Amino acid sequence: MAPYESDDSTTANEADDLRSGRRKAARYVVPVAVVGVAAATIGLVPALADSGDPDLPEISAQQLIEKIAESDVQQLSGTVRVSTDLGLPDLGGLESSLASGAMESGDGSSADPSAKLTQLVSGTHTLRVAADGPDRQKLSLLENASEYSLIHNGKDVWGYDSSSNEVFHSTAPAGAEPDKEVPATPKGLTEEALKSVDDTTSVTVDGTAQVAGRDAYRLLIKPKQSGTTVGAITVAVDAKTGMPLKFTLTPSSGGAAVLDAGFTDVSFAKPAASTFDFTPPKGAKVTEEGALEAPAEEREKHSEAPGLEPEGEPEVIGEGWNSIAVLDTGGEGIPSGSEVGGDLGGFMDSLGDKVKGEFGEGTVFKTRLINALITDDGTVYVGAVTKDALVKAANAGQ
Repeated sequence: MAPYESDDSTTANEADDLRSGRRKAARYVVPVAVVGVAAATIGLVPALADSGDPDLPEISAQQLIEKIAESDVQQLSGTVRVSTDLGLPDLGGLESSLASGAMESGDGSSADPSAKLTQLVSGTHTLRVAADGPDRQKLSLLENASEYSLIHNGKDVWGYDSSSNEVFHSTAPAGAEPDKEVPATPKGLTEEALKSVDDTTSVTVDGTAQVAGRDAYRLLIKPKQSGTTVGAITVAVDAKTGMPLKFTLTPSSGGAAVLDAGFTDVSFAKPAASTFDFTPPKGAKVTEEGALEAPAEEREKHSEAPGLEPEGEPEVIGEGWNSIAVLDTGGEGIPSGSEVGGDLGGFMDSLGDKVKGEFGEGTVFKTRLINALITDDGTVYVGAVTKDALVKAANAGQ
């Protein structure tokens, strides 16, 4: 069947069922944690597509969104290729410097998920994932000659770094509320994207595809506005289960995808119970989560330190994909790279562009997706918009 388009356009109200049906997950719970950068903003890479588009019954955009909302896959295992291209410079030296500093000061563990999984914000990675209901998940990040595993089994959450033979342990009591939600799978990323659907968005069905050997529909989400860095989002939705199998975000500037997440193989059979078993290897250094918490007086001292901490809730200006969050840090801008020095200073300078306007002077920190303008008086303008849009917003705020 030739690819077809649906003229159906979906609004935020029509996606309410999806939003209200989202499942809560405990902190660090997998299948696939992404630094979300922004979190949230985080990504996974291209699933391998088989040749030939499947012949599937026609479906509207609204029906496909409802299919996603009704999807309730509890058991799966498979391989995910992860690729993120935010246009950042090579983080290798910076990551090594920060990790080395943390190890020397005794303030961290190489097996801590909050640090280990930051590498997913750039480059291409292969992960193996498994899940058996809300209390058992496992993610393994495969590296050259080593492996990092994150296992959630009942109340226990384990992180294990085979390269350093270090173990990180925390607990996730049943029914506990998460510290924060992170898009975790192509499904999670899709749900986050659908939260942006409103009258400024076009949502259509753009034909069919095969992903990881499974028939899928393609859901196409495109901003109607100019000025946003988001070009289009394409989601391959499993025709049988309604679970998103592949998520691709391309920028308005063109070129390779910023975020591309998908399964290269997947099974919905129940994984073996032993998949989620973990015992710290002999000789491994085990760090408990609470052991990394600074003393109360140190936390208080840190909280009083000057910095770019927002004061109150951010103001949001604009609408839809052109929304910009405005935060007043009460600070005096940010130091230059030369003032900071070292790898971090060089990294900051590589991201920033000096700008001037009615607001005075500032620095725009840019990626291929999220951009932020920090003025010299400490006001921050951030959004998935172009540099020009940020400068215009700052000028209008004067």
